[in-house]
Amino acid sequence: MRLRGTVLAVLPLANIGLASTSETSSGLLPFAYEPFPLGSITPNGWLRIELQASADGLAGHLFDFFRFVKNSTWIGGDQEYSSLNEALPYWVNGLVPLAYTLQDDRLKDQVSTVVDSILDRIQPDGWIGPETLASGERMIWARTLVFLGLTNLADADPKYEQPIVDALHRFNDLMHSMLKNNGTGMIYHQGDKVTADDYVWFQARSEDMVVSLQWLLDYHPGNQTEILKENIDMIHHWASKWEGWYSEGSYITEDLNDLPQSVTTDQWQFLHGVTVAESLKFAAVYRRSNANESLVTTAKNGVDWTFKYHGAASGTILADERLDGLNPYYGSELCTDVETIYSLAYNYFALGDSSYADRAELAAFNALPAALSGDWWAHQYVTQPNQPYSKNLTDEPFWNTNALSQTFAVEPDYPCCTVNHPQGYPKFTMYSFLKNGDSGILHSLLSPGRIQTQIQGKAVSVDCQTDYPFDNTLSYTVDSDVDFQLYLRVPGWATQAKIQGSPSDDGASKDPKTDLIKVNIPSGTTKFTYELGMDLVTADRANDTVAIYRGALLYALHIPHTSTSGPPKFYDTQKEYPVGTYPSEAHDYVLLNSTEWNVAIDPSTLEYHAGSGESLPSPTFEDGQLPMYITAKACLIGWPLFRSAVLSRGYV
Repeated sequence: MRLRGTVLAVLPLANIGLASTSETSSGLLPFAYEPFPLGSITPNGWLRIELQASADGLAGHLFDFFRFVKNSTWIGGDQEYSSLNEALPYWVNGLVPLAYTLQDDRLKDQVSTVVDSILDRIQPDGWIGPETLASGERMIWARTLVFLGLTNLADADPKYEQPIVDALHRFNDLMHSMLKNNGTGMIYHQGDKVTADDYVWFQARSEDMVVSLQWLLDYHPGNQTEILKENIDMIHHWASKWEGWYSEGSYITEDLNDLPQSVTTDQWQFLHGVTVAESLKFAAVYRRSNANESLVTTAKNGVDWTFKYHGAASGTILADERLDGLNPYYGSELCTDVETIYSLAYNYFALGDSSYADRAELAAFNALPAALSGDWWAHQYVTQPNQPYSKNLTDEPFWNTNALSQTFAVEPDYPCCTVNHPQGYPKFTMYSFLKNGDSGILHSLLSPGRIQTQIQGKAVSVDCQTDYPFDNTLSYTVDSDVDFQLYLRVPGWATQAKIQGSPSDDGASKDPKTDLIKVNIPSGTTKFTYELGMDLVTADRANDTVAIYRGALLYALHIPHTSTSGPPKFYDTQKEYPVGTYPSEAHDYVLLNSTEWNVAIDPSTLEYHAGSGESLPSPTFEDGQLPMYITAKACLIGWPLFRSAVLSRGYV
C-alpha cells in the first residue's frame, strides 16, 4: 500500500479566537503568528528532495520551453492560453518561492529575467502587464498573481525591494482611479477581447490582491495608507461575498450532480474548485482590514463545510472544475491542491486555529504528491481518490474536464495546472516556521527544515531533522545567542506528544487553547527530540468505503501497473510537440493496472509495518517505494465502474 494523509480533531468554536484584535501601526489586525521573510527557512531531508525534484523537473524548466511562459505576452511574446493573461503570473507566483527557498541560482536567473522584463514594460500610467487601452478594457485579475510573487521577491532579495515597492505604489494609484470609476478592472463595461465572464475571476478571488495590499500597508505604506485602505474597501465592495455564501441557508451541501444545472449557472463563482480553494482564506484576509470578528466563524464554516460535503480523503477538494460531492470517482484539480495548501497555511498564521495546520499538512503530504510523477516532470489535471488506471477515458466521469485529464502529462488538460503547481511545497516551506510574539519561534507545519533568524538582535538557528510524516520523531538542534521560547504544534490526531532531551522541559505539556508545547531554549546549543503518538485510524467515506490513516498520511492500495510514454501533446489539439522543442525528460504517460483494483478489506485486521529501517527513497513518493506499509485481510468484490464497461471479476 502507498502512503497518503491525516485525521482531524475539529476544535470547538470557543478555541479559535487566538488572533489579537488590537490593530498594528498599519491599522490592520495582526497575524496570530507572523511569517518569516522568504528565504529564512531552508528545507532538508525528504522535503528538500521533493523541492529539488520540482526545480529539476517541469517547474524548473517551463521557462526554457513552455510556450505560455517562454513566449508570454508579459515579456514581449504572443502566447496566452486565454484572455485572462494569467499563465506567466501563475509561474511568477510559484517560481519566486521555489527559487529562493532552494537558493537556486539558475532559477533566480529565470526570475530576474522575467521580473526585469515586467518592470521595464510598465506603461506610462502605471499599468503592469501587456494589456493596453486600445485592446479593450483592462482586467486587474492577473496582476493579483504577479503581485504575490513580487512581494515575496521584495522580501527575499534587497535589490528588488525598492523597484517593486515603487511599481506597486504607482499601480495602486491607477487602480484607485479605476475602481472609483464604477469598479473598472473588476466589473465588465466593454471590450473587444474579453467577456463579462472573464471579470468573475477577480471578483471571486479578490482576497489574493488584498494580501498584497496589506503587505504594502504592513511594510511599505509610503504616503498611500489611505488609498490602500480605500482600494481594499472598494475591492470588497465589488467582490463576490463569500461571507454570505459560507452561511446557513446559502451553502450547498448536496452533491451538485443531483441538482439542476441552473444551480451551477447561478452560483458558478462560488462553485469552481480552484476558486473555492482560494476562498478558504477570504474571511481571514478581510478580517485584518475590517476587524469583523464574525469572519472568524465564516472562515471556520468555509473550511469545515467544504471538506465535510466536498472534500477528498487526501485533504483536497473534490471538484473536477466544479464542486461535486463525495463520490470517490470525482476528481480534484492540481491547482486546487496547491491553493488549498496556501489558504489553509494562511488561515493558521492569521487566526491561530491549529485545525487549519492539520488540514494543510494533509493536503501537502497526500493530495499534492499523488498528482505528480515521482520525477516532477508530469502531472495530472485531476486526481481521483479511486483511480484504477490513468488513460484516455472513453466516457469520463467528470463534470467539465477532458478524457485525458487524469493522465500524467505536461499539459493533460487546461495549462493552468502546468504553470500553477510549482507554488505547492515552496509556500508550505515558507510557513513551516512562524514568529510567536517578540521572542518565540513556532514550528507550525511539521517537516524537515531549518529557520535562521534573529531575536532581540541575536542570531538564532533551529534545525529539525525528521522523516515526519513517515515517522513520529522530530530531532531538533538549536543554536542561539539568546534565551527564547520554541513552540511545537501538536497535530489534532496525535495520541500523545513528548519532549525528550531538553532538561527543563521533559514534562512540557500541550496548551489546550493553542495546541502548542513550549520549550524554553537557553543560549548556546540545545538538542532534543519531539515524539508524536500515531495510531491507525479509519474514516468512513461515501459508497461504503473507508480511508485509512496513520498520523498525517493516508494509505492507498498499491496497484502495480505497466507504463507507456510518448512525446508531450498540446492540450487543445492533442497534436504532439514538434521534435526538438521540449526537454528529453518531458513525456506524456499511459498507466494501465496489471492487477485487480476492486478490493474490499476487513478494517479490524489492519496492521502497520515500519519496514526494515532503510532510509526514505529518492524521489520520496515514487510509486510503491516507501518502506512502511499496512496489511489487512482482503478480497475481490464486484465494483462497477462509473460511466465505463463493467467487466467480469472487476478486471479493467
